[in-house]
Amino acid sequence: MEAALWYVLSGTRGGPNRARVLRAVDERPRNPNQLAEALDLNYDTVRHHLDVLADNDIVHASGDDYGAVYLPTDRARNNWDVVEEIIEGLEQP
Repeated sequence: MEAALWYVLSGTRGGPNRARVLRAVDERPRNPNQLAEALDLNYDTVRHHLDVLADNDIVHASGDDYGAVYLPTDRARNNWDVVEEIIEGLEQP
């Protein structure tokens, strides 16, 4: 799991935005539209990042397809110290 977190959050061009999405759904579950508004990102960009996070078992959807809200998986929560370490590294100048 640690390797997937490092790769998805810091090893690719979209990592910083994926970190923002992950942090936002950790604060409270949200659907893609709510995330797009909260993070000032394009809806399709948010969908893409959610798909990458879901494909790597970092977030999962709960609810109907259209209105589904996303939240961190248990695996991600069990490795939250790694998530925080990665995000802190991304925020360093």
